[in-house]
Amino acid sequence: MFRGPYAEGPPADALEVVAPPLDRVGWAELRRALLTAFVLAAAVLRALATWCIRRRGRTLAQAASKGVVEGFEQLGPTFVKLGQLIASSPSLFPAPLADACARMLDEVRPFDAATARRLIAEDLGAPPEAIFSWWDPVPLSAASIAQVHACTLADGRQAVIKLQRPDIAHRMNTDLRIQHLVATRLLSRIGALQRANVVAMVEDLHEVTNQELNFALEAHRQDRFRTTIGAFGDNEGITAPEVHWDHCGPHLICMERMHGVPMDDFAAIEASGIDGELVLRRGIKVWIEAALVHGPFHGDVHAGNLWVLDDGRASYLDFGIMGELPPEWRRAMGDILYTAMIDQDYRRVVRAYQSVGVMPADVDPEVAGPAIAAVMEPMLQQGIGGVSLGDQFKANLELAEQFGVTTPRELVLISKQLLYFERYARRLAPDYVLARDLFLLRNVFPADVARAAAERGIELPD
Repeated sequence: MFRGPYAEGPPADALEVVAPPLDRVGWAELRRALLTAFVLAAAVLRALATWCIRRRGRTLAQAASKGVVEGFEQLGPTFVKLGQLIASSPSLFPAPLADACARMLDEVRPFDAATARRLIAEDLGAPPEAIFSWWDPVPLSAASIAQVHACTLADGRQAVIKLQRPDIAHRMNTDLRIQHLVATRLLSRIGALQRANVVAMVEDLHEVTNQELNFALEAHRQDRFRTTIGAFGDNEGITAPEVHWDHCGPHLICMERMHGVPMDDFAAIEASGIDGELVLRRGIKVWIEAALVHGPFHGDVHAGNLWVLDDGRASYLDFGIMGELPPEWRRAMGDILYTAMIDQDYRRVVRAYQSVGVMPADVDPEVAGPAIAAVMEPMLQQGIGGVSLGDQFKANLELAEQFGVTTPRELVLISKQLLYFERYARRLAPDYVLARDLFLLRNVFPADVARAAAERGIELPD
């Protein structure tokens, strides 16, 4: 049986994220900065020239934004990720730019088969033909950091290889230094972009990108997440691909192949006869247990990373972006969800806010609790179409900022994932009330959930 460099699992030092400094700018960065400026300027001018000839109902801003996106695509993976970040945060950027960047959420151009073959040999010590009984040189998908190839292991198991793009770490960190320089010296002074806090955005992108570039860490997280799904003896309807450590390396993850459709392929889910609402509830339950009990939670549940499988289960995919709340915030989150779903005692929410500094200690829970309840309860009794728990969570973050509290990055990740879940629920279960679903907390507060379910005459699903 083939045994690659990570057959016994990755060594401890391979799990460390080493992010080079953002403020180190040398000749390589300056040369790249000049090229970047030229490519972007040329792309925008070309788009504007085309617009002058054929406007087709577009505005000047829309034409310029299209040029920016074309420039991003020419400049490669780092700028594609920047475009994806803009597209996923439309409230922070001018609408024409956010709309134009939406197309960057789709796949990017793959690298060729010869390069893929070389990279596999470099990581595993032998060409793919000598390791796998079959592998497909044509990728199943391609993204900014990696692409995925189908393969069959020697024992007949179907698998996929996630293969990191060549020299991507150096290229992306060079581009990130340029973006940071431009953000600090220029973009942060533009009024229309100040709300977006572009400097912090680039710094966050730098941190996230260098985590994603560590494939040993990603495989380790995926393996841990998959194991904890069944920690309470349930959750059989949710899974994650098994990591085949024998076939993993520093820049390559080999894992079980999953067959299904993305969570937003609503027509296919409906046609299959699968109960989309139940699958979604099970997926959210696993995610909440990860965040509040186990620690690391999936931080990028867009539809491409959450599939409904052909056998009716759902599977989380791609663990490059994950978060983990500090203990005090984990407790506060648990208190907030307990209040919303179980007893509606908002004095607990006030105390939770006070524990993390969002509310001053001298605020009386007996006064503030009922005031919060009067605002929140009418909204939380509505279905997904009437209220957004993700938006409410974002409002909580803004409240924290008003009190000068520095909130962990993971809270922003949480609000984004809630918004994703709500987007799926609007189509799969428009009357679903996420903020009232006791099922989601069954393993977090088992005794209290069982009591509340019995009092309400609710039978929780498996």
